[in-house]
Amino acid sequence: MRDLLVVGIVLICAVWALRRPWIGVMLWTWLSIMNPHRYTWGFAYDAPLAAIAAVATLLGLLFTKERQSPFQGAPVIWFALLASWITLSWLMGIDVSGDYEQWDKVMKIYFMTFIALTLLFTKHHIMAFVWVSAGSLAILAAKGGVFTVLTAGSHRVWGPAGSFIADNNHMALATIMAIPLLYFLLGQLTKRWMRLVMWGVILLSAAAALGSHSRGGVLAIAAMVAMLWWRSERKGGVAVMILIGLLFLLPMMPEHWWERMTSIRSYEEDASAMGRINAWIVAWEVAKHNFFGGGMSYQHAVFFSLYGVYEAVARSAHSIYFQILGNHGFIGLFIYLALWIATYRTASWLRKNGKVHPETRWTADLGAMVQVSLVGFAVGGAFLSMPYFDLPYNMMVMVVLTKKWVEQKRWASEPDMSILEYIGLRKRKSPPKPASSPAGPG
Repeated sequence: MRDLLVVGIVLICAVWALRRPWIGVMLWTWLSIMNPHRYTWGFAYDAPLAAIAAVATLLGLLFTKERQSPFQGAPVIWFALLASWITLSWLMGIDVSGDYEQWDKVMKIYFMTFIALTLLFTKHHIMAFVWVSAGSLAILAAKGGVFTVLTAGSHRVWGPAGSFIADNNHMALATIMAIPLLYFLLGQLTKRWMRLVMWGVILLSAAAALGSHSRGGVLAIAAMVAMLWWRSERKGGVAVMILIGLLFLLPMMPEHWWERMTSIRSYEEDASAMGRINAWIVAWEVAKHNFFGGGMSYQHAVFFSLYGVYEAVARSAHSIYFQILGNHGFIGLFIYLALWIATYRTASWLRKNGKVHPETRWTADLGAMVQVSLVGFAVGGAFLSMPYFDLPYNMMVMVVLTKKWVEQKRWASEPDMSILEYIGLRKRKSPPKPASSPAGPG
């Protein structure tokens, strides 16, 4: 039944995308982040659903006139440079054929990111993109949060198998990045029951992050919470919710969870931590001796034999920074950091300039929450290897397109309609007729 449901949704949306290709972007995003097919047990598990979404979107792109140049801001320029340098690094790496699968996977994500920049431009597009990106993770996080509460944190929360977030540590960081976006969406809700549901999802997401037993995740959530409080205009309410969450979640965590978290202070005695430090040293040495880096992966036995200090076992870097450094060299790391600095600055522009008009107030809130997410990503990513994960690139798309929306004052020209009317699921209401002038005397 799950197989039929997932495949049915994909096929319906794929057909829909032929006429409205931006729907195909939403479909791809849902499949890429949430991986719903990984929760099936039959033919849908390994079905090429993402490929179907991509092909339908590209076919729709060929025939639509509603498209624009994807190069809409400085972050996109850095993004294009990163994609080019990664490709060059892969071709100059030590295992081109062995690294092809990873390069192909990353380039598909990057290509669809450019497609999103091409097809999304209205407020409805941007808001739908935020909902799908954050909501896809929120569903998984809420499920993990319920699991954490029911088991009192005794077992770890994992992501969907075969995905970027399958590992408990990666699932934690993805969830932490989604929480500020959920808080932004909370501010767009007007009905009280919807806001209460969203608060529940946010608290369950925090529970899932803690329930992952990820030490890097705990550092990331601490940084994210501090930044969330600082960026929020409702500091009192946010502080109360944070306090309630801490008083509810932390006391229920088991003793072995606390032992794992406190081991951060004694990393010299932790074999896992020393393995990471060894991998960081190797990444640095690989970049020093290889201008283009090791390729799509520097985790090769020859490098660890040459440069390993504590051991010669090839291990993952467990750091977005050292992963990029070892894979793509110092220039690759420079471009990668420049991309996220430019994205943070674009979000800062929104936070300041979005407050000028009432119609753009939501853009200031989005910019602030993307900054919060990026801080969580920057801190948690220092200890986790997920430099190619979709969500940060989606946030780059969000702020770039939103800035262009503000600069071009598109709120003045976009029709006032609901999302259901916009996508054609509800007939658009006719604008009210102007009242007739009262008759004059006589």
